Amino acid sequence: MSKLMYNIPNLLSTYRIAIIPILTMFFYISAANPNNVMGATAIWINVVIFFFACVSDYLDGVIARSTGQTSIYGKFLDATADKIMIGGVLILLVAFDRITGVWIIPALIIFIREILVSGLREFLGLYKISVPISRIGKLKTLSQMFACGFIMAGDYGPTLVPYSYEFGLFALLVATIMTVVSGWDYMKAGIKTIHKLDAEAAEKTDEKKAVVSET
Repeated sequence: MSKLMYNIPNLLSTYRIAIIPILTMFFYISAANPNNVMGATAIWINVVIFFFACVSDYLDGVIARSTGQTSIYGKFLDATADKIMIGGVLILLVAFDRITGVWIIPALIIFIREILVSGLREFLGLYKISVPISRIGKLKTLSQMFACGFIMAGDYGPTLVPYSYEFGLFALLVATIMTVVSGWDYMKAGIKTIHKLDAEAAEKTDEKKAVVSET
């Protein structure tokens, strides 16, 4: 394998994927030990792990650009790691009752949008067409991270930040709005490209039919 796969930016991206089973373990420890030191410690460990994962999302790009370690694999891993991390954390927050009631709907919207855009990128990739990440897309990811971090702290959050859980829900709502807006931008560009590909394919088919009819 290429050494680029093991450079610092790519290892930071890999960290965001690798934390999912660790977060899951500490969620279970917290659930098994409610309202005691062990449960609280497990939650704070998760918050710290998740915080460093969010910081790594910024650092991997900065390091890659400043050291010339950018690569196609790195770009793929960076974008994929974010989606796996956010999607995995949202599932955990719902599963362990950090997100309940109508607030599950914004989480579901975010989850579905990420799958939809990933599918669009995968399809267009077959035609060697890339879909660049927009500025609102980056802000969307940042707001999702803020939301997940504050909601993850749950009842323990206010000991450091007053109304942290409520702030997390508000950030989740903002993230959902950005998710829908950025997702719609991607879909418009994707649908336009798909129509163009269909038109080109139809034109080639007509040309073939014309050649056959002439012969």
